[in-house]
Amino acid sequence: MNQYETVFILTPVLSDEQMKEAVAKFRKLLTDNGAEILNEEAWGLKKLAYNIQKKSSGFYALLEFNAEPSVIDTLETGFRRDEKVIRYITVKQDKYSAAYAEKRRAKWAAKKEA
Repeated sequence: MNQYETVFILTPVLSDEQMKEAVAKFRKLLTDNGAEILNEEAWGLKKLAYNIQKKSSGFYALLEFNAEPSVIDTLETGFRRDEKVIRYITVKQDKYSAAYAEKRRAKWAAKKEA
């Protein structure tokens, strides 16, 4: 199994509840296909660098997970079929980026506790 990180942007016309449902849908898609979710972050509504589909902002979400390479095709097909997703990127992490992600998660957890 490889470690992956995916960031996707959801359309800004969604309510917070609809945004959480969309993220839960992709989390469920991953776990149903045998992936192990390591981290999930909702970065909230952010301004885009340039307009996408005539929208200047979007809800950002990050998922870090361990999965087989075949799961990525299924996930990206789900992104393409969902009209709520306006952009996505999935990256396979090497040992250095995985170590950095682990440090970032630990720092984020310590910040939440304080």
